[in-house]
Amino acid sequence: MHTILVVEDEEDIADLVAFNLRRNEFQVELAHDGIQGLAKAKEVKPDLIVLDVMMPGLDGFRVFKELRKDKSTRTIPVIMLTARGQTEDRIQGLELGAEDYMTKPFSPKELVLRIRNLLKRSTRKISGNELVCGPFRFVKNALQFFLDDQQVDLTSTEFKLLLYLCERQNASQDRHTLLMDVMGYSSEVHSRTLDTHMKRLRKKLGVHADIVETVRGVGYQVKLLS
Repeated sequence: MHTILVVEDEEDIADLVAFNLRRNEFQVELAHDGIQGLAKAKEVKPDLIVLDVMMPGLDGFRVFKELRKDKSTRTIPVIMLTARGQTEDRIQGLELGAEDYMTKPFSPKELVLRIRNLLKRSTRKISGNELVCGPFRFVKNALQFFLDDQQVDLTSTEFKLLLYLCERQNASQDRHTLLMDVMGYSSEVHSRTLDTHMKRLRKKLGVHADIVETVRGVGYQVKLLS
C-alpha cells in the first residue's frame, strides 16, 4: 500500500482528498501547515506528496525547496496544489522540480488518477543497468545520472525523458509519444508541462544542453555525431 502525504492548510480540502485516497486503498498522512508537512515528510518518507502552495508561514514553494535539499526526501514525487491558476505559478512549480500541478477547484477523481500515473512512472522497472550515451552515463536501477563522470541530480521524470531519448539517439521522438510513454499523460493538454521539464533538464546539462534538440513540429531528439 502506497503512502501519500497531503500538506494542505484548508482542513475540508485535506479531508476530502484523504477520503478519496483511502477509498482507493492508499494510506494517508495529513499535515496542515508547511512546517508540519516538512517534518512528516522526513519522518514518514511517503511515496508521494500532495503539496498546497498557499499556506501561512512556510508556503509550498519553500517547503518544496527544503524537500529537495534533503537526501532522504529529494526524490519523492510531488504534486502541487494552488488556488491560483496563473501560468507563471504552474511554471514556477515545475521549474523547481515538481512532477505535476493542479489548480483548485479540482476533481478528486482526477487527482487520484494523476497520483496513480506518477507512482506507476516512479516505480516502473527499466531493463538493463547502465547506458553510456556521449558524455551521459545512466545507472538505471539506481536512477543515477552522470555528466562527464560527475553525478547530477535529476528528477525521476527528467531521468526517464533523457534516458528514453538517449536509447533512441539520432531519431526524433514526437511529443505525443513522450507524453504518453514517458510522462504518463493521455493528451496534448500537457504539452507545456513537457516543455518545462525539457527546459529544466537542458539547464542541468550545461555546456552539453545542445545535444538535446528541439525538432520543430515533431518533438525532441538526442543528437550525437557518428
